[in-house]
Amino acid sequence: MERRLALAGALDLALGRFLTGIEIHPGARIGERVFIDHGMGVVIGETAEIGDDCTIYQGVTLGGTSLAKGSKRHPTLGKGVVVGASSQILGGFTVGDGAKIGSSAVVTKPVPAGATAVGNPARIILADELTRREEAAAKMGFSAYGVTQSDDPVSQALRGLIDGTATHEHQIALLWQAVEKLACQVDPDCVPGDASMQESFEADKLNQLVGK
Repeated sequence: MERRLALAGALDLALGRFLTGIEIHPGARIGERVFIDHGMGVVIGETAEIGDDCTIYQGVTLGGTSLAKGSKRHPTLGKGVVVGASSQILGGFTVGDGAKIGSSAVVTKPVPAGATAVGNPARIILADELTRREEAAAKMGFSAYGVTQSDDPVSQALRGLIDGTATHEHQIALLWQAVEKLACQVDPDCVPGDASMQESFEADKLNQLVGK
């Protein structure tokens, strides 16, 4: 009986793969209202679990990193997870509710609920960190980061460093101008020859290089 069931499952898998290009192992557990968009190349492993209302795009693999039978080898997706095209989620861990996996990301560790994972290897962007950054920027009257949840965090860090350096240079130039105006009335040579009186840091060019 077990052999017949295994054969029926294998035939069902092969037929589904032939008709749709999607390979779902018969042992996988899939919730309600799961949407697989342009599903060609999607692979869902034996011990994978997919929660309700998830969206999975083409070329996604929910795979394993171990061949041990009986163990949890494939990932669990919580409710409302969005998995971008060609991304790979490998291992028996959990991707939390409402998380987002960026296109072509390679995820090998748990993703907290509501977070975003991007890159290879995937880096985690926490939703509350993005909110705090935007709120702090708004208080200063500008948006230094201007990020979305699909941005690469390395680019975010570079943009922050570039914007911070530009701000520091501006403040230093203002200080030297104040020194020249006030102190040099007493000592005309109070400002060193190499003092930066004007801004020269090309923040806009550097931001273009990292994709701002």
